[in-house]
Amino acid sequence: MNSDKVNKRQKTNNKSQNQKIKQKSKKKMKMWKKIFLIVLLILLIAGGVFAYRVHRNGGGLSGMLATVVGHDEETRKSLGELQVLLMGVSTDQEGVALTDTIIVASYNPNTQKAVLLSIPRDSFTGTNTKRAVASDKINAIYNITRDPMKTLEAVNELTGLNLQHYAIVQTEALIELVDAIGPIEYYVPTDMNYDDTSQNLHIHFEEGLQEIDGQEAEELLRFRKNNDGTSFPEEYGDNDIGRMRNQREFITAVVEQTVKLENITKLGSIIDIASRNLITNVDFNLLKDYLPYAVEFSTENLQTASLPGSVPSLNQTNGVSIFVVDKEETEQLVTELFYPEKLLEEETIDGNTTATSSNITDTNTTSTGSTANSNIKIEVLNGTNDGKVLQEVVNKLKAEGYNVSRTGTTTATSKTVIANRKDVLTTTMNQLKEIVGTGTISGSPEISSSKADVTIIIGKDYQSLKNND
Repeated sequence: MNSDKVNKRQKTNNKSQNQKIKQKSKKKMKMWKKIFLIVLLILLIAGGVFAYRVHRNGGGLSGMLATVVGHDEETRKSLGELQVLLMGVSTDQEGVALTDTIIVASYNPNTQKAVLLSIPRDSFTGTNTKRAVASDKINAIYNITRDPMKTLEAVNELTGLNLQHYAIVQTEALIELVDAIGPIEYYVPTDMNYDDTSQNLHIHFEEGLQEIDGQEAEELLRFRKNNDGTSFPEEYGDNDIGRMRNQREFITAVVEQTVKLENITKLGSIIDIASRNLITNVDFNLLKDYLPYAVEFSTENLQTASLPGSVPSLNQTNGVSIFVVDKEETEQLVTELFYPEKLLEEETIDGNTTATSSNITDTNTTSTGSTANSNIKIEVLNGTNDGKVLQEVVNKLKAEGYNVSRTGTTTATSKTVIANRKDVLTTTMNQLKEIVGTGTISGSPEISSSKADVTIIIGKDYQSLKNND
């Protein structure tokens, strides 16, 4: 009997303890639910604030990066156009530091426009071409003075720009930078076969799409001519003109690959490589401010060009090969590239009325075959192995009233490109594409002194279209 009472009492105690344990568990569960809800609420608020700031910073990857580094919507507006003089200096000859590459590079984070302007390395900086000496060439200034500001001042004198920043890229830096994001996919514009045992320089490439690593990049960018004296195709620009164009186009390929999403995480290491290897007066903290917006950049917004000028005969220049910059054409080109708003302000109608951006009228939307079409100068280059297609395209354009100012051949290309050199209206560019029957419209072509408004490069896709017809 007593045993039953004890068992009953024990069961009652156990039940009471279980109830207490359950009550404690419920209290703990309620407490954790409250904590979880509070944390969730904080995260939602923080996420909402972050999302709002990302939206205010432009949204997307750029807005996210800008928010992460602490920018607000006013930061981008406060960033002006970044202009830097890039100087490629070869260091393979002891005691010699000739500047083989001189390029003005600019980037505007607000307009997403960029420019690469090549300065010919033989550009004359002296006062009398008849008494020219080798040290009068712009590429000799750094070698003589070891002061990059002297080269920068000479470039400002030639271009009328007001550059403040420079960056010297030595051979080692170039190799490391390319390897950090490479290999770079690049279409080599011509067969290259050059050997210079004195510099241990050997350049061997076949024309076509290649994957270029750091060491190959140095060789590619230094190429000017082959062992047999031949150079780039004439229509590409031979010798130094071709080399400068090759340099600009390779830099374009590097930029295009750098801003790809998969390479964004490498930007920090790229900045680190640059800070260790470059000789520059650019504040890297300032440079980092531009990075969130650079990821938006498209090479379609990149304009490239070279200073216009001429190469006088040696008997006129004391036997020294120099490049004499054309001041008038340079002023026009620099205005087009860096100060396009001035063109709108200074443009005149019938030589009398000053036009502004608000009263310029569209004269290119008139009917096919009109006088407006004849005012547009078109350059047509054949990038196929069929000589007949060039004349066929020219005939099509002339039939519609367009002025074909120049024709020629270029390196083989698979795709037809219709390049807008001088801000020709979109309606006109679409009309040209319709006339040709195929093609990709490019809004940021190579600008040259040819004065063409549009360049059409006929590719193999035109032949395919023709065969299908």
